[in-house]
Amino acid sequence: MTPDTPIEVSPTDVSYLMERPGERRFRIIDCREESEWHICHLPDARLVPLTRFSELAPQVFQDTQEHLIIYCHHGVRSLRATQWLREHGFAHVQSMRGGIDAWADLVEPEMPRY
Repeated sequence: MTPDTPIEVSPTDVSYLMERPGERRFRIIDCREESEWHICHLPDARLVPLTRFSELAPQVFQDTQEHLIIYCHHGVRSLRATQWLREHGFAHVQSMRGGIDAWADLVEPEMPRY
């Protein structure tokens, strides 16, 4: 991954990365609120609500070279979080296009929706 990493990644690409054998080379961050997290979330995701993002960031994000994939409900908040991290030196951060709603459409139709 290079500094010109696309700012968005599709849910199907995220699914492909999650299903690849071997050690996972990225981390999934859910930037929705806790009430949304309880309805549904991706496996192994870490909840870092956008409303507390700058407060929690120093303890959650330390390796500026780490590949991070961030999602929310429709992709708006995750794009904001992605841009915030990129502005703070994290070059390999991507927002999942369409959020968990697109994930439910394209990858996991049985996932609870709201």
